[in-house]
Amino acid sequence: MRTVAVLCMGTLLLLGCAADMDELRQWMEQQKREVQATVKPLVPPKKFLPQAYETQASVEPFSAQKLTVAVKQEARQPNSLLTSEMSRRKQPLEAFPLDSMTMVGSVSREGRQYALLKVDNLLYQVKSGDYLGVNYGKIMKISETDIALREIVQDAAGEWIERTSTLQLQEKGR
Repeated sequence: MRTVAVLCMGTLLLLGCAADMDELRQWMEQQKREVQATVKPLVPPKKFLPQAYETQASVEPFSAQKLTVAVKQEARQPNSLLTSEMSRRKQPLEAFPLDSMTMVGSVSREGRQYALLKVDNLLYQVKSGDYLGVNYGKIMKISETDIALREIVQDAAGEWIERTSTLQLQEKGR
């Protein structure tokens, strides 16, 4: 008896919801009729006109060839900072940028100061006068905590200038 009563109540509830559904459908239809779309039409895209590349015979402005020519021309000038740099033989640590080097210690032997550099998991011993980095960096002074070097770089106007940099001792765990 209880089961029949529960089924009858459930049926009555569903019928009540169905009546609300008709009212909801009527309201939706009325809203569709009343609302007008206000979408602006899209602007058609501009037509693309391809242009032929006409400077294929000239040297690309960012090529290594152009940079090499510019450096050699600069080195031919008598007052240039690069004159002596271009005529000397490159040292092994000039192939690595300074930010890839880590000073891990210093050693004093026979009154001369040496620094220990870690580059690509290899340990190098350097002294004053040695060269490091890609900007013609020359070691000027070594202390227990850092290496002071002179680099030759181009400024915004394209002139070669000297700047000083330091490579500091890195604490263990960094």
